[in-house]
Amino acid sequence: MKIFSSPSNSSTITGFILLGFPCPREGQILLFVLFSIVYFLTLMGNASIICAVYCDQKLHIPMYLLLANFSFLEIWYVTSTVPNMLANFLSDTKVISFSGCFLQFYFFFSLGSTECFFLAVMAFDRYLAICRPLHYPALMTGRLCNILVISCWTLGFLWFPVPIIIISQVSFCGSRIIDHFLCDPGPLLALTCKKSPLIELVFSILSPLPLIIPFVFIMGSYTLVLAAVLKVPSASGKRKAFSTCGSHLAVVALFYGSVLVMYGSPTSEHEAGMQKIVTLFYSVLTPLLNPVIYSLRNKHMKIALKEILRKTKIWSTKKALRN
Repeated sequence: MKIFSSPSNSSTITGFILLGFPCPREGQILLFVLFSIVYFLTLMGNASIICAVYCDQKLHIPMYLLLANFSFLEIWYVTSTVPNMLANFLSDTKVISFSGCFLQFYFFFSLGSTECFFLAVMAFDRYLAICRPLHYPALMTGRLCNILVISCWTLGFLWFPVPIIIISQVSFCGSRIIDHFLCDPGPLLALTCKKSPLIELVFSILSPLPLIIPFVFIMGSYTLVLAAVLKVPSASGKRKAFSTCGSHLAVVALFYGSVLVMYGSPTSEHEAGMQKIVTLFYSVLTPLLNPVIYSLRNKHMKIALKEILRKTKIWSTKKALRN
């Protein structure tokens, strides 16, 4: 990767500048506090789901094992952007090194791709549970579940090295200012010295695939689920069937709804403010809301979380009595 700077900033800038959310110093501090709270709640919420699945033997089934892996993924997904964002709120320069920028680019999009694959696998799990209930235990075994989990992580992290290596080979000129809070390919490509239609074409073909392929698979799975549920004669049976996949559908709608607004709108690339807000929604707010959605709509998860709280209180009381 070749870097060229204007004479005025070549001695002071050692990487890209992430503008983030420009506002007065007081506003930056307020945003730091706000996103620190959001980050802490996201970590606690997803960690609680992992602990609930780990501690409750009744939840050691594929549906909840996939959910625990998904929560683990969400912790790292939000960690790929928020800590650097928090540091930038308190920074005067807001500089991120070139290697740091491309590392963030890699982990953010690899984790995002992994999330898409996990959502597809979870949809497949719900399809088997609803459409093949008698064969479900024989089909969705622990071995198959482990294979699917490993496949999600592997595919997610092997997809983006090629696009990132391609972009890292181009030359960057000018101010190197990225009007975003993370290293996004759109603003990065806008800083190249010379437009390369071939690179943009390769990236535009490769990058949407881990988003589109799982989405088509999810829609296909839920089309079959809907067809099966409509054949259930009783209203209570239909409600029970829908309740088993309601949480997952809500998460899919949140994630894909915001991502499609981001990358499906023809004007999104020209509106930096809207780009930041939509990216903020699917990269920060969605991981915060997911534990709430899964815990509120799932009685088994609520029971497990209440049991963890009860044991925590007992442990805290015993510790206080010892002191």
